[in-house]
Amino acid sequence: MNNKLVSKFLNIVEKGGNALPHPATLFAIFAGLVILLSGLFSMFDLQVAHPRTGELVTPVNLMSVEGLDRILTQMVTNFTSFAPLGTVLVAMLGIGIAESSGLIGTALRLLVISAPKNLLTFVIVFSGILSNTASEVGYVLLVPLGAIIFLAIGRHPIGGMAAAFAGVSGGYSANLLLGTIDPLLAGLSQEAARIIDPEYFVNPAANFYFMFASTFFIAAAGTWATEKIVMPRLGKYEGDEKPEELRKLTQEEKRGLRFAVVSGLVLTAVVLWGIIPFDGFLRGENGDILHSPFLEGIVAFIFIFAAIMGIAYGIGARTYKNDTDVMKGMGKAMETLGIYIVLTFFAAQFVSYFKWTNLGLIFAIEAAEFLKSLGLGDIPLMLAFIVLAGIINLFMGSASAKWAIMAPVFIPMFMLLGYSPELIQNTYRIGDSVTNIISPMMSYFALIVAFFQRYDSKAGIGTIVATMLPYTVMFFLVWAVILIIWILAGWNVGPDSGLYYLVQ
Repeated sequence: MNNKLVSKFLNIVEKGGNALPHPATLFAIFAGLVILLSGLFSMFDLQVAHPRTGELVTPVNLMSVEGLDRILTQMVTNFTSFAPLGTVLVAMLGIGIAESSGLIGTALRLLVISAPKNLLTFVIVFSGILSNTASEVGYVLLVPLGAIIFLAIGRHPIGGMAAAFAGVSGGYSANLLLGTIDPLLAGLSQEAARIIDPEYFVNPAANFYFMFASTFFIAAAGTWATEKIVMPRLGKYEGDEKPEELRKLTQEEKRGLRFAVVSGLVLTAVVLWGIIPFDGFLRGENGDILHSPFLEGIVAFIFIFAAIMGIAYGIGARTYKNDTDVMKGMGKAMETLGIYIVLTFFAAQFVSYFKWTNLGLIFAIEAAEFLKSLGLGDIPLMLAFIVLAGIINLFMGSASAKWAIMAPVFIPMFMLLGYSPELIQNTYRIGDSVTNIISPMMSYFALIVAFFQRYDSKAGIGTIVATMLPYTVMFFLVWAVILIIWILAGWNVGPDSGLYYLVQ
């Protein structure tokens, strides 16, 4: 693709994205629009039959005394009962301990520097994918580390940076572990699903099977794109940056890792003790695992594992001197969520108003009927949804902000067509991931530009997109093939998370 065309296209995308208000402001605007539209549509004889009960569904007017009373009296509970809020806060408390103690950074560094040279690219991409468990640590640690490693072994540093960035951002929805994004998206999906089925539950591990399997294929695709397309295009590095010596782990860091591993093994043994026996204390009624305290409490386990292993590392590496250091680590994690909490407040109001007015249900029923009339099969529908999510991602970078807007519309619509919320969330995550690395609206894009400019002073948005576009194409193709195979095989995308929803 011509660099000038890429730059021109991205300039349009950048201007369009910059013209949008802040995501929190967008939700406030959308909430206001829902109120206005509820008043407008309630003036017309608009009604549809509910697919489950057969009852007529009509718009509910929030521009009324009753509507105003409901808005005012339930504003606080809309916020505090919003499913993603508590799950993310609890998970991030644990991740904050693991990150501030140095456990996550040290583990990533060990993984990369101990890899055989011929597997180095794969390990960098793979490490980038794993780093998603801990939010932004991959962007601030692994991306610049990828450049340092490649330069140290005589390769173009931007190639190493691109490989790391591809894993961290392009592989954002693949992982071997559950991260903070999993309960966040599951909570949003659950809120949207309850527009159709008020008792529907989406567990935080809803996409775990698919994402676990994807990790290896995406890491391999990222490696191939780096070695076959990106590195030959970059050629030999002739910049002024000198190779840095890769710092090995200190004795304190090694001791910290040993402490963390031992604590992790003890916790794992306790969990296995609770779920392997048929009458284990972490199983549900009649030995059920799918509806067990283990799966339904997975957010608590993320917190406990991250917190205890982080504390163990901090004691062993002496990065934690006392309990105050631990609390500061948790507090620092909460500081990073300030804007998220603001965004969640407005998103919670928007989702609640959308549900109260019945506009989401009416739109879903009408849109589902239209799609049904087109006669598209499972695979064309899912591939089209991936493309749609990827295009929207170019203009709005936040995965949770996009899903908070899209889920109340698309999940009910696809449920009425017979597709499960878990499958739709899974498909959305693919589209959201593949264009992250070429989206100027991605929150860390400016940081990546700065990293690139260290090794190429002329690097700009066009440079980054031209470098990262092969990864977008490869990840889309690989994930599309995996999804097609998954659908044809009829496999669950996660525990108790099938592909289809039976409209009752």
